Amino acid sequence: MLRLKIGGVPEHFNLPWRMAIEEGKFRAQGVQLHWSDMGGGTGQMIRGLKNKSLDVAVLLTEGISKAILQGLDAKIIQVYVTTPLRWGIHVPFNSDIERVDQLEGKTFAISREGSGSHLMSFVKANQKGWNPNDLKFNVVGDIYGGIWALENHEAHAFLWEKYTTHPFTEQKKCRYIDEAVTPWPCFVIAVRTEVYEKHKEDLESMCSIVNEKAAELKKNENVIDLISWRYNLHYGQVEKWLKETDWNYSGIEYPLAFENTVSHLVKLDLISESESKDWRTKLF
Repeated sequence: MLRLKIGGVPEHFNLPWRMAIEEGKFRAQGVQLHWSDMGGGTGQMIRGLKNKSLDVAVLLTEGISKAILQGLDAKIIQVYVTTPLRWGIHVPFNSDIERVDQLEGKTFAISREGSGSHLMSFVKANQKGWNPNDLKFNVVGDIYGGIWALENHEAHAFLWEKYTTHPFTEQKKCRYIDEAVTPWPCFVIAVRTEVYEKHKEDLESMCSIVNEKAAELKKNENVIDLISWRYNLHYGQVEKWLKETDWNYSGIEYPLAFENTVSHLVKLDLISESESKDWRTKLF
């Protein structure tokens, strides 16, 4: 039995993994997965892959691409969620900020350096024509740290997946003003290179199982109720999210998506031209 330590965000995107584990789908194929919720997001998972506390991670495309191109010893084995991530841009509930334009030169709460909340701040700054050197950051660890930073005026803005943060907006812990949409498929599956080289067939089987479970869930007439109950989200919010979201049901490749990701990372000065060379060989 192959035993693998896998991490992912404790969010609705990863329900196919959780259910396949609970139903024994992986174990039936000779793979035992130990799942760990990674509240700190992509930055926390990159650290886990680096220090070998994780073998596999389900994390953001831009974050893992940057990490690998800058030396992380890992490989991307598949796109997991094919649709973009819709990041909500949140501000303190009682602040006078109403528009994204008012955030130029302000402080953004981020979970960790290299995380999605960090990198998408640069993407939004680029879209707005701001000088990226003017961005300021407060590292807060996770979504709860981000909300705390807004409530305690230690940050002016916080980017996080907008459906996950919706309950906090209802509680008036923060206020949603806009969104930032990733220009690429949002989640991928990455593996430490050592594990990848030893267990390619088992990893392919693992991906097939979760893809099939995702397809099954997408067609399940009770899936909205299921997600709403398990993740404490309103039915209407889940319904909207599900219409906007698709997993990689057939395990197909998306080479142009990664070309777009790498070109954005270079354009935003998040990686150098030299680091981007031979990106296909490095990433896969």
